[in-house]
Parts: sequence; C-alpha cells; structure tokens
Amino acid sequence: MTAGQENNWRNTILAGLANYIDAGSIVAGSVALALWKHEYGLSDAFIGLIGAFSANAISAGIGALVGGILCDKFGRKKIYQYDMLFYAFGMMFLVFANAPWMIVLGFVLVGLAVGADIPASWSLIAEQAPDKKRGAHSGVAQLLWYLGPVAVLVAGYFLQPFGIAGVRWLFVHLAVLAIALTFLRSRMEESKRWEEAKAATAGQALSINWRELFSPRYLGSVVFLAAMYGFWNLWAGYNGFFTPYLIEQNNLPAWTATMLPASYFLIGMFSILGIFMTLSDKVNQRLLFGISAALHVFGMALLAIFGFKLEIVIAHIVIMGIAGGFGAQSFFQLWSAELFPTAIRSTAQGATFAIVRIGLGIWSLAVPALAAGNFTLLAWILTGFLIASGVIGLIWAPRNEGKSLEQIDAERRAA
Repeated sequence: MTAGQENNWRNTILAGLANYIDAGSIVAGSVALALWKHEYGLSDAFIGLIGAFSANAISAGIGALVGGILCDKFGRKKIYQYDMLFYAFGMMFLVFANAPWMIVLGFVLVGLAVGADIPASWSLIAEQAPDKKRGAHSGVAQLLWYLGPVAVLVAGYFLQPFGIAGVRWLFVHLAVLAIALTFLRSRMEESKRWEEAKAATAGQALSINWRELFSPRYLGSVVFLAAMYGFWNLWAGYNGFFTPYLIEQNNLPAWTATMLPASYFLIGMFSILGIFMTLSDKVNQRLLFGISAALHVFGMALLAIFGFKLEIVIAHIVIMGIAGGFGAQSFFQLWSAELFPTAIRSTAQGATFAIVRIGLGIWSLAVPALAAGNFTLLAWILTGFLIASGVIGLIWAPRNEGKSLEQIDAERRAA
C-alpha cells in the first residue's frame, strides 16, 4: 500500500467516525429512555417527542440540510473540522440532564451537529476514494456507524447497575471522542475534487444552483434516494431508538435490552465487511440490494406474525443484522455521492437526508403509542415500509460500480 493510499484510508476513518458518534448518540439515548421515563414520569407522547427531535430524526435532518449547503459553498473541511465541538457542547446537556427540557435540548443540539457532519464526511469519503474502491471506502463509514451502537450497548449492559449515573458515562465518552476528533481532523486535507470545482469559479465560494439540483436530471435522484432510504429509515429509526425501550416494556430478560440490539449491530458489521465492502465495487449492486430487501421484509414479518417473543426477537435480529450490512443505508451513502456532481453533492446529500430524518421525526411521535397499544399493527406497518423501500430500490437502483464520479456525471448529462 502506497503512502497516498494509506492517507486515503486514514481520511476515510477520520471522516467516518462521525457515523460512530451519530449512531452512538442515538443508541445511548435509547438505553436511557426507560430510565428517564421512570425518573421523570415521562409519558409515551413525551418519549415520542424525544425520538422526534433527537439525533435520530428532525434536528439531524435540519443540520444536514444547512451543513450540506455550507459544505458545497465553503468546503468540506470547514464543516467537519468544527462541528464536533458543537456536538460536545450539546452532549453536555445530556451528561448533566436533571430535567426533561435538558434532554430535549441536548438531543436537538447533538442532532444538528451530527446532521451537518454527514454530508461533509460522506462527500469527502466518496471524493477521495479510488474509483474502483468507492464502495469499500463508503463501507468503512458504515462499519463505524455499526460500531458505535455495539460499544454503547455493551458498555450500557455493564453500567446498568448504576442507573442514570451509568448512562451519563455513555454520553461522556461520546463528548470526549468528539473533542479528540476535532484535533485529529485538523490535519486532514480538503477534498481535491471540491478544490477543482472552486478553481473553476476563479477561487470564489461556490454558489448553490438550486435550479440545477431540482432540474429533471437530478430531481429524480433526490426523489429516488429519499423514497428508497426514507421508507427503510422509518423501520431503522424504530429499531435503533426504540428497540431497547420495547424490550423493557415487554418484560424480556434484563440482559436482552442491551445485548440483543448490540448483537444486531455486531452481525451487521460482519455483513458490511464480508459482503458490502467486498462485493459492492465488483458485482451488480441492484442484485445485492434486492437480496437485502427481501431479507429485511422476511425478518420484520416474523415479528408481525409471531409477536415480540424472545426466540422470535433473536431470529429477527440475526436476519436483519445480515441484511442491514449491505442494504439501504450502505447504498444510500454510496449512491447519494455518485448521483450528483461535486458542486451540489453535499447540498443534495443534505437535502435528501433532511427529508428522510424529518419524516422519521414525524413518524417517531406515533411509535411509542402504537407499540404500547397494538404492536402487531406497528410491525405490519414497518413491514410495509420495508416492502416499499425494496421495490423502489429494485426498480431504480443505478449501476455505477467501478466508474469515476466524473464519468457517472458525464453519462447522466449525455442521457
């Protein structure tokens, strides 16, 4: 491996650590939900409010929209170098939370920060990756996204005896990592592709051409990505933020509240490494996505048919973990970088991510009440969402494996 290749992988890891922090904050909140509910007497409606405005949903969507615009205008580095300090500031509200309003405010600030980082880091990863290894580099970010929940959930299991005081340490470790990441990223270089796009404008800040983004050439990609990933993310949001809470509410053994969700993410990591990172640059991506979509539907239907029982939940987690590694989220990151030119790439990613996360926020308001009143209905609705995501992906998935970003854009313009 050459020095340049080593630097590319290093940059990919440093950029992708935003995914660890994003997912870690979502799952740390999910571990704390039942404790917060008991401590502050929170209603299902208020828990839905936390889920809606957390790093899992609306605030992350708003952060991605604003961050994406700023990334294209002023560069990827300016955003990803400083947003982690804002994240750490928001995380302090969760570390020291002693009232419900602090929980909501903390999650809003954290969500804005991780949302802004997503288009910055994802664009950088795609733009500096070799053309024939773009999927592999994107997979590193997904590995780190799955690692965050594994670390948080396993730590949460051992911290259970300490109650809320133990949960605070989960938030502390995320805040410390965010501060460390700020210093580690300071030596990263700006995206060369973005610098070339800026040079083409005589060194002026790039102006965001909204007319181009919403032209027929790219509007179809925005709609495709938002629909394919959005329907899947309605399931994923429930899975990441509410599964430990639902396990607690259904009186399964105490160890399952953290270890079962951790197992899902651990299995997903092996799937990302063994399937997505190995095959996505070489084989038919539509076929890979289709297999994952079918497994997702089957795994969710198990819960809808047989209910929230321990043996069914275990089978569900194994199937969904395998499917998740090479499914909608991994391909959303890859395709959302490939389907737009450099000048509007981060803006497009931020806009589609915002649509998805804000939609999830609205849906999250209803999840706790649905789960408490009729879990079977909730499970069938989620199965329907996964079917919709799978159908959309199978029909409109692109075939860009092995192509350069410039080649992909040239082909779209010619078409």
